[in-house]
Amino acid sequence: MFLKILSHPVFVQLNFHMPIVVDLTHPLVLLTGENGCGKSTLLHSIYYALQGEQIEGYIYRFEKQVEAPKIFLFDAEQHNPRMHPELFEGNPQMQEFIQAASHGQVMLSMFRETFPALPEGTILLLDEPEMALSVSNQRRILKMLMELVQEKKFRIICATHSPTLIDAPETYVINLDNHINKNVASTDMGIQGSSTIQ
Repeated sequence: MFLKILSHPVFVQLNFHMPIVVDLTHPLVLLTGENGCGKSTLLHSIYYALQGEQIEGYIYRFEKQVEAPKIFLFDAEQHNPRMHPELFEGNPQMQEFIQAASHGQVMLSMFRETFPALPEGTILLLDEPEMALSVSNQRRILKMLMELVQEKKFRIICATHSPTLIDAPETYVINLDNHINKNVASTDMGIQGSSTIQ
């Protein structure tokens, strides 16, 4: 599954050369790179393309029509389940749980209960799902992602900073730092490990 992006206002601004060809053939693709390099933008662009949405300034083309029973975009920052109790209408036990549990526990419950309930063959798009999780729980969600791929034939594309996910041999990594981006953190913010307080 290859996506060709012919026109995109944000990627042009970030100095990406057009067209961008994104290899989404692998069932578990990770988008990584510095803050501001375009991970979330690319993830949302893939969502628009899969949905066939027409957005001004954006031109996408898949090499062949992609069929999926469901395309599910989950942004861990914007879609904190505690802010959306309507996701669990008809499940008062879950609504009570998300109010009492930590952010990390709620995220794990999404992997344990919500994502597996999606139909077989779903395309699951995740934006930084590891954000609230410990390293050991990041290993758990990697196992859960692999189970979704193997047992439910999911295709998963995930924007992440997690070395636990990125370094796993089961994943295919696209590193957006290989492009020249105008929007990444500048070098005048200091070097890692030294104070930037004057």
